Amino acid sequence: MFAVIKTGGKQYKVAKNDVLILERLDGEEGETVSFGEVLMMGSDDNVTIGEPMIAGAQVTAELLETRKGKKITVFKMKRRKGYRRTKGHRQFESVVRITDILAKGEKPAAKKSVAKKAAPKVEAKAEASKAEAKPAAKKPAAKKPAAKAATKKPATKAAAKPAAKKTAPKKAAPKKAAAKKED
Repeated sequence: MFAVIKTGGKQYKVAKNDVLILERLDGEEGETVSFGEVLMMGSDDNVTIGEPMIAGAQVTAELLETRKGKKITVFKMKRRKGYRRTKGHRQFESVVRITDILAKGEKPAAKKSVAKKAAPKVEAKAEASKAEAKPAAKKPAAKKPAAKAATKKPATKAAAKPAAKKTAPKKAAPKKAAAKKED
């Protein structure tokens, strides 16, 4: 089943378990967000089109994170006037996963899966804090071989330069061009 929703001034075709990047939505990570502006919904053989919206239809999603997007560069220029201005910023965006597409009168499914996902994170954090509390056994550091110390580079630039440089002799100008100038 799919649906076409409108949010942030844009339209998106979504299906269950799709992950979308939308313009910033209010809410915190893990919260459920619902989109009431459903323009079209259906499956392969049965499609319902709204006029302009489908009354009572709803798409629910889980807010995964709110973050900053890619950098946007704003460049202004007026040719032949020496006017150039460069600015930029990063828009906030929200990442959501579509959980349900509900037609008019349908109720959302039970949220047992959300509670199960949250519990392992808490347990993992508790185990990590226990591991940090116990001091780790230190391993003796291995000694570096003495051969590397002897191959160090010289400290001064003068010592690094070769003793004498050989320069190639300069080539003489072609004789044909010199003969034409004399005429």
